[in-house]
Amino acid sequence: MTALRSLRLKKNADRRLKAGHLWLYSNEIDTAATPLKAFAPGEQAVVEAANGKPMGVAYVNAHSLICARLVSREPAQGLDRSLLVHRLNQALALRQRLFDQPFYRLVHGEGDLLPGLIIDRFGDVVVIQLNTAGMEAVLEPLLDALDKVLAPSAVVLRNDTAGRRQEGLDSEVEVIKGVLPEAVELEENGVRFVAPVLDGQKTGWFYDHRANRAWLNGLVAGKRVLDLFSYVGGWGVQAAAHGASEVLCVDASAPALERVAENAALNGLHEQVAVGEGDAFEALAALKADGEQFDVVILDPPAFIKKRKDIPAGERAYGKLNREAMRLLGRDGLLLSASCSMHLAPERLVDAVRGAARHQDRHAQVLYQGHQGPDHPVHPAIPETAYLKALGVRVFRD
Repeated sequence: MTALRSLRLKKNADRRLKAGHLWLYSNEIDTAATPLKAFAPGEQAVVEAANGKPMGVAYVNAHSLICARLVSREPAQGLDRSLLVHRLNQALALRQRLFDQPFYRLVHGEGDLLPGLIIDRFGDVVVIQLNTAGMEAVLEPLLDALDKVLAPSAVVLRNDTAGRRQEGLDSEVEVIKGVLPEAVELEENGVRFVAPVLDGQKTGWFYDHRANRAWLNGLVAGKRVLDLFSYVGGWGVQAAAHGASEVLCVDASAPALERVAENAALNGLHEQVAVGEGDAFEALAALKADGEQFDVVILDPPAFIKKRKDIPAGERAYGKLNREAMRLLGRDGLLLSASCSMHLAPERLVDAVRGAARHQDRHAQVLYQGHQGPDHPVHPAIPETAYLKALGVRVFRD
């Protein structure tokens, strides 16, 4: 690394870093000593306490709310190919301990000490998201490091997240190494899927719910299941594979539902799995009007709360969704209610379920409280890295 410039903190602004955090905000920087605008977006700097003591290396972006993210606690070690190889090896060692097949999130940003970087693995294919200018700046050494650690046959860049816009970065999706196979496959909980890595949501698949799906899979045999916000059938097709008698997958995306049918056929389940296109709330109303009833209802919506200011409206939306879903459950049914909104406190999802049950004059028993899988490790100093909630709830009448 060439010599790095300094980024000086205000007095006492080093407390969170000392406690393990990786983020710095612009109001913590001594901008008189080290003006933020002097740094190019993504430039690395040595972070110094107010007394001049070096604390590590961070990359900087004055245009972002989080103006710097720590990548190393060694002032002499910046984020280069050597450190990337080390971090990738650490991440890979964990996943190889956890899973016996190469289908998982390989890098989960801050949770793997690589803030701004997401890598999902589908066998020999990897999908990368660079969500910050700092990670964008090290793309070439990152690709070199990936080749050394994993040697993937194909690499996809899914640089189309909202976070990139906040960092002042362009949106792009491309295959930057190798040739993608016609179908990028994965296996989860013994069920095969094709992931739309180029045109699907996020990286094409949501590995974070693997353990929650495994829990539900044990309770669906012989049941009639409704999977709302089904995407490509992660929940619904797995339910059918584990013995559900009928599954209806509902999503607003026609291409996603085509993938549901493809994934059902891939597992010989096309007769058990049906699809319905439309808005989830409208679909719930229509199913209720038609007198439909289900033994299991799965709610795995997109984030209703993207920012703190969205919390009141988002909580109302979760409440309404759970109320309307419970109306479709039989006398003794099972609700799987999930949220990927990091700004929704876990107890508020419990409140939404409790309120929905009382609104229907039913009883609720929380049987299961799940969160993201271990390939999405939580950084203990950064609560925002623990974003996923899943409740398994028995809903019944006396």
